Amino acid sequence: MSDDNIESDPTTLLLVDGSSYLYRAFHALPDLRAPDGFPVGAIHGMVGMMRKLREDIPCEHAACVFDAKGRTFRDDWYADYKATRKTMPEDLALQIDPIHEVVKLLGWPVLEVPGVEADDVIGTLACAAAKGGHKVIISTGDKDLAQLVTPHVTLINTMSKPPEVLDVDGVIAKFGVSPDRIVDYLTLIGDSVDNIPGVDKVGPKTAAKWIAEHGSLDGVIANAASFKGVAGDNLRRAIEWLPQGRRLVTVVTDCDLGGHVMDWPEFQSLALRNVDREALLAFYERYGFKSLKRELENEMRADAAIAGAGLPGDKPVAPAPPLERRYDTVLTREALDAWVAKVQAAPITALDTETDSLEPMQARIIGISLAVGPGDGAYIPVGHHYAGAPEQLPLEEVLARLKPWLENPDAAKVGQNVKYDVHVFANAGIAARGYAHDTMLQSYVLEAHRPHALDSLAQRHLGRRGLSYEDVTGKGVNQIPFWQVELGRATEYSGEDSEMTLHVHHALWPKLEAENGLLEVYRGIEMPISTVLQRVERNGVLIDAAVLNAQSRELGERMMALERDAHQLAGQPFNIGSPKQIGDVLFTKLEMPVLRRTASGAPSTDEDVLEKLAEDYPLPAKILEHRSLAKLKGTYTDKLPLMVNPQTGRVHTNYAQAVAVTGRLSSNEPNLQNIPIRTVEGRRVREAFIAPPGHVVLSADYSQIELRLMAHISEDANLLRAFTEGMDVHRATAAEVFGVDPLQVTSEQRRYAKTINFGLIYGMSAFGLAANLGIERSAATGYIERYFARYPAVKRYMDSTKALAKSRGYVETLFGRRVWLPEINSPNGPRKSGAERQAINAPMQGTAADIIKLAMIAVQKALDEQRRATKMVMQVHDELVFEVPDAEVDWARDEIPRIMASVAQLKVPLMAEVGVGRNWDVAH
Repeated sequence: MSDDNIESDPTTLLLVDGSSYLYRAFHALPDLRAPDGFPVGAIHGMVGMMRKLREDIPCEHAACVFDAKGRTFRDDWYADYKATRKTMPEDLALQIDPIHEVVKLLGWPVLEVPGVEADDVIGTLACAAAKGGHKVIISTGDKDLAQLVTPHVTLINTMSKPPEVLDVDGVIAKFGVSPDRIVDYLTLIGDSVDNIPGVDKVGPKTAAKWIAEHGSLDGVIANAASFKGVAGDNLRRAIEWLPQGRRLVTVVTDCDLGGHVMDWPEFQSLALRNVDREALLAFYERYGFKSLKRELENEMRADAAIAGAGLPGDKPVAPAPPLERRYDTVLTREALDAWVAKVQAAPITALDTETDSLEPMQARIIGISLAVGPGDGAYIPVGHHYAGAPEQLPLEEVLARLKPWLENPDAAKVGQNVKYDVHVFANAGIAARGYAHDTMLQSYVLEAHRPHALDSLAQRHLGRRGLSYEDVTGKGVNQIPFWQVELGRATEYSGEDSEMTLHVHHALWPKLEAENGLLEVYRGIEMPISTVLQRVERNGVLIDAAVLNAQSRELGERMMALERDAHQLAGQPFNIGSPKQIGDVLFTKLEMPVLRRTASGAPSTDEDVLEKLAEDYPLPAKILEHRSLAKLKGTYTDKLPLMVNPQTGRVHTNYAQAVAVTGRLSSNEPNLQNIPIRTVEGRRVREAFIAPPGHVVLSADYSQIELRLMAHISEDANLLRAFTEGMDVHRATAAEVFGVDPLQVTSEQRRYAKTINFGLIYGMSAFGLAANLGIERSAATGYIERYFARYPAVKRYMDSTKALAKSRGYVETLFGRRVWLPEINSPNGPRKSGAERQAINAPMQGTAADIIKLAMIAVQKALDEQRRATKMVMQVHDELVFEVPDAEVDWARDEIPRIMASVAQLKVPLMAEVGVGRNWDVAH
């Protein structure tokens, strides 16, 4: 079970409140216009929202439901229903038909039932699907639909940040009542948008309180005489109306949908379809969506190139014939011997493991699958336990028989996410070798911007769809562990995994061989670094839990003091961890200026807002400091000691290799790359990363690698000279920008120059530079103009790179890695600017990522060849961290930076700086 990406789920029905979406899209974007002046903002927003939703919530069945024009049955029940609602803006009304059209082109079934509101269509579909045992997800921001929530039905509001997910507990937490009492709650508070009166002056808190005290709306009505004050009077006046109000706010779940879902309960008419790319291109052209059109063309061009086909409009590749499949369940020694003979004779074998955990260092083998050809696979179960399970071969016997082949470096193997399986075999005492290919990495190199899970690859490149993990284990509370899966079903699933991996490899490998640059990235960087990363992860890093525990206590004491100070400044106690209470204190009680609002209209209290307010007020500064310490404590000083592996006594991170499009590695569980270093408290966390007795920690960090790469790529004479002559490049830049001798540069001028150097690498604007330096925008503009006057080749590089990115849709690293930029031609100004900044930076950031990987490969090779006891234990951005025996310190101090500097030949020196100490903080 080496591939743990989220995949499409055939048992889930996703229902989208399209009417809610289109209003959000209309109000979220500016007044965008097609070339002929037609309004297109809502259309554009709808495209983005529907595409993202399909990516974020994989499923096979869905519907986007819109309100139909005309009256509904509620208008017959209540003449003034929605009487106060404003008429739909004309510009939005014009976009309704194109929105329906493009949603269909994106592959979504669209439902619009005359006489039935979208809420009732959604309710009818959701209840029918839930009764059929299906999971239902409703994407909406409408609180009325919370009444549909059950253990099988969940609401998600993708517009909130982060997305708000409402299951049964979530509804209770948000509204104060359970889903089956939401109708009562809505009846009491009313709905001004739909012109449904409630009880005057009764808001959400009062309604929830009354329902909690009396059990239901009926209980409230029965006890109306006992309610005192104005609220009681208003309740008694509304009693005659409340039954009608309840009827109006109740979502109807048994509507006649008029044959719109004829195949229910299989609901095949609601199957998501492939995007109609050709028609979508024409749609984008018609409405002037240049960036979306170019992005789709680039995607089609990339897929065509990968598939060996031509451009859109060329003759399509013929679909592969149906594959005859046979997967053996290996239960006897004779069958095992036969498969050992098969894999030994095969030119390449696909190999996969089924385990009891996704944690690589702790996973234990439940079964092993093999495949040697199309449709030809086997599953060797060793740990399935359920009533009636047949006897299986012992794990030790299976591994002993397979060990010579598993450990043979010349026996070619292919896997999907090989690093995981190598860990799993290592847990069982097997040093698996001979992995020639990894389909996940093949996909990552060919198409870094696409999903790399096996099922995605099979669908994209083979037109195949395999069993999902949930297909064989179930989902949610009813999910069983894999060791309880019936052997026939387990064989079908696992045998298919290996056989499909082999099939995908045969499809992808020729595409890589046809692209020399990408082939070298795959063969020279990604495959060998996978092996090195597995060893680094397995080495782990030693943690001093006592140091972290002491830091946690100190942080806790400081947080309590900050909280006391904050309460004193506020003039009242409040929950310093609650954005709502913070907002009440800052903006209502203390009347601080509201700088920005959230999507719901509430004043924002995010970090940027508080930092700006902190320039004038002391309380926001206290809140910011408290947040910083709370994050540090919760993420590192409290958590790291709990993540120590009991078998090794070390912390073992996982380096995700196929995530960042630039090629950078991503550390997780725990994330060792995000330990904050800008604060004293953050830097102190590194004191807990220690070496065992008789060893030291050695840190080797590339010096200003991205600036050096800017000099190399731009070939700017002044920048090249600064590095070649070993100058302080920030001092040299300050001398150029401020027109002074380098020896006369002040510390403030050097700080400005450093900000300019690094800022321009990331495409920083004059506005951004002014904000960073705290100066006027005109002054920042002047600095940038002087910088480009002294470094003209840097400006030429930036302009030419942006132009190239706009024409190709991607940029490349020095080693040929492609970084795709789908927003580079976006009509949305901020998105386009962001893509342009990425275009400038990606060649340098991506090349730096390639170089650090090459350095890891080269250093590990030297350690192995010289039989050194030094271990590589961490990679953090441009830094490598080692655990070095005292006897090897001199060698490591000299050789490691020399090796790191030699992995790439640049027009400027490549340098690595080394530090040594008993802990990481001292070494760094």
